[in-house]
Amino acid sequence: MLDLLYIMKNNHNKYMASGGVTYKPKNKKRYTTHGFLERMSTASGRNIIRNRRAKGRTKLSVSDEKKVLVKRMLTYKSSKGSK
Repeated sequence: MLDLLYIMKNNHNKYMASGGVTYKPKNKKRYTTHGFLERMSTASGRNIIRNRRAKGRTKLSVSDEKKVLVKRMLTYKSSKGSK
């Protein structure tokens, strides 16, 4: 157990010395890489969209997340107002 803690501590120090966090999420990068237009521009991307449609996914790509969120918010507001 102490060996494991020693290894984790040493790896952490190397990690921090190497420059820190490597994953810095950016929405623009995410949309341009995994968005609907990018998927439709390649044959394999069109296959992904087709398979997600066949499976019945609500979100076909990253670009659809906003649409689903807005629809959910609208249905919540309308159901809340009718009570």
